[in-house]
Amino acid sequence: MKIPREDTARTRGKLLAAAGDIFANKGFRETTIAEICLKAGTNVAAVNYHFGSKEALYREAWRHAFAQSMEAHPPDGGVAADALPEDRLRGQVTALLHRIADANNREFRFTQREFTNPTGLLEEVMREEIRPLQQRTEKVVRELLGPQVAEREVQFCEVGIISQCINPMVVRNRLKESGENRNAPRRIDDIEAYGRHVVTFSLAGMRAVRAAAEARREGRKAKLPGKASRP
Repeated sequence: MKIPREDTARTRGKLLAAAGDIFANKGFRETTIAEICLKAGTNVAAVNYHFGSKEALYREAWRHAFAQSMEAHPPDGGVAADALPEDRLRGQVTALLHRIADANNREFRFTQREFTNPTGLLEEVMREEIRPLQQRTEKVVRELLGPQVAEREVQFCEVGIISQCINPMVVRNRLKESGENRNAPRRIDDIEAYGRHVVTFSLAGMRAVRAAAEARREGRKAKLPGKASRP
């Protein structure tokens, strides 16, 4: 008897959801197919039919979690593509902060586990999906820095901005999971306010980098912000 297409899709969806939860919480090596099937209400044959192997299921579960994350938190933060670069940066930063802080976001927990205990199974799919997000940020950073700034400086600024987003949110999530008081040091709960701070701080830094690059090109010394010039 032929299985109805909607039933097939439903079973596949259940497996992806169950695998996403368990892989994100336990990692690839500590997770068993039996656990996933029990949570999904399916059997091992269904995993073999839809994915072929645990490794393939792991990759597809990450893709599924990533797609859900992008749908919940669009990477542009709702800012139009033709908006000023400062506004586009603000949208990207806010979206990333909310994405990491989202307790339902399995994709980020997947990624963290892969970085700390790599399997090598997600290298290609993460490159395919995450690199376009990095390029989006690099593009707006390049606009803000101008053409005189070296590519290495663009990368440094992009990494600096992303790091300001990831590290505090990881600390926030861990404090929240451990039941720490809202007023615990380094716990950030006002994400919108912190996002504005990251953008303000980063814009100031990029203005200094741009000024230094333009000064080098013109053969003069860049004036540091707030430093009075000698008469």
